[in-house]
Amino acid sequence: MRRTIATVASTAVGLGAVLVLHHPRAPVVLGGAAPPRPHARPAASGPPPSTTPGAVSQASGSTVPYGYGQLAVKVTVRGHRILDVAVSSIQTAESYSQMLAQQVIPMLKREVLQAQSAHVNVISGATYTSEAYLSSLQSALDSVHL
Repeated sequence: MRRTIATVASTAVGLGAVLVLHHPRAPVVLGGAAPPRPHARPAASGPPPSTTPGAVSQASGSTVPYGYGQLAVKVTVRGHRILDVAVSSIQTAESYSQMLAQQVIPMLKREVLQAQSAHVNVISGATYTSEAYLSSLQSALDSVHL
């Protein structure tokens, strides 16, 4: 009987801790970027994508909401080669999500640059962040016809 009471009490404490840690708070904005407007697509920066094979083009991906915030990326390409991927805006709901994003985004960038595609595996433990990043990246690549 004592073991049952201890198990129930431990479960209740654990559940309470999870609920407290995942309680939505005021959004945290990384990198000092202004929070994106809801349902607004970021404007593409610079001129429209060039059709010249050696020209460098940049495009912003759509802002993608995910379970712990929202994010958007900007891609730089030359011809059919991805040169760089940068997060143009990110907003997280809590400090843990902010810390996770800071760790995962460089890993995703490395994978994308190596694969030269948005078709890479998500990072285990950061599935929602990974999927949002890759979805925004794909929308940016679509806008430069890559």
